[in-house]
Amino acid sequence: MKTVRDIADLKDKKVLLRVDFDVPVSDKDEIQESFRIKKQKEVLDYLVSHDAKVIMVAHISDKSVDDSFASLVPQLHLLLGYEINFIKTVLEIGAYLANYAGPALLENIRQNSREKENDPEFAKQLAVGFDIYVNNDFAVSHRNHASVSAVAGLLPSYAGFVVEEEVARLSEVINSPKEGKVIVIGGAKTETKVPVIKNFMGKAGRILIGGVVANDIMKERGTDIGASLADKNSKELLAGLDLASSVLVLPKDFVISENKILDIGQETEKEYADIINNASMIVWNGPMGMFEKLEFAHGTRAIAEAMITSKASKIIGGGDTISAVDSFGLLGKFSAEGGSASGGNFVSTGGGAMLAFLAGEKLPGLEVLGYYEQ
Repeated sequence: MKTVRDIADLKDKKVLLRVDFDVPVSDKDEIQESFRIKKQKEVLDYLVSHDAKVIMVAHISDKSVDDSFASLVPQLHLLLGYEINFIKTVLEIGAYLANYAGPALLENIRQNSREKENDPEFAKQLAVGFDIYVNNDFAVSHRNHASVSAVAGLLPSYAGFVVEEEVARLSEVINSPKEGKVIVIGGAKTETKVPVIKNFMGKAGRILIGGVVANDIMKERGTDIGASLADKNSKELLAGLDLASSVLVLPKDFVISENKILDIGQETEKEYADIINNASMIVWNGPMGMFEKLEFAHGTRAIAEAMITSKASKIIGGGDTISAVDSFGLLGKFSAEGGSASGGNFVSTGGGAMLAFLAGEKLPGLEVLGYYEQ
């Protein structure tokens, strides 16, 4: 897989840069968590310093800004250190490139339905006028979308620094020794978590489970979970998984409200912390409970604090996980400014992409860059 460093000459090259600006926004149009945006600065700095002409393409799903970047551009200027120009439609790209005035951002690419359809004609429109395509958005690389997949087949294409680092760090997890490797899985969306659990049953020493995923497994084991949230298709989702395996570690006690399991209990916190403290490699995706409410955030915070004190190499990822750790004021303990790896720690920008990669699935955004041909 070629990276942006492999481009011999960037001077005056017109670069279509896929970036990750899919961040939560307040009802006052204020960016609430800037980690993903700051991760994009390194590759933007590199391209600009090499005199490339850069237009960024991204998506945002927060409904509070009506799926538009328009009101966020001034904040992007502050976070990235550049005056970011705004391009409303794909059809306006050509005119901007002809009168280039610094880095620009195209309006939310998902406003066009053809993006998700991976429409080849839309990809052609997007590629017109560009010399190079760079994917610096690992978090969307599991999507077969036009700005991720189809357009990369139309231009010389390269991985940006974020994609390069994500692949390297997550590959370490897969290839590291089984003994001492601990996977922590929580949150909801059991359908995305089970493939990871299955892939690591024979590759990890212990897999610690919390959240809705734990509810689903306990339900299929015959445990009464009351009115707790569970996936209606849990039986099918968990088919083929050895639910009795000692590798799987489930909560022993809980915080319950209105007959619903909303967090792990103190005994479970201690057991999970002990396992984490004896690990050599830890990967965490998904909170242990309803962390958004203070009374149900203790279990998730306990996992974060145990990981911080552990001497293991550790990786965390997933939007809810990052939001939770950030809300505790602990995100800086896992990463240096901008989210770079520090002391064996790494904060992944990927949620679904991280899970898909760890599950052993082929990611379309990596496949088109030639990653699987190595």
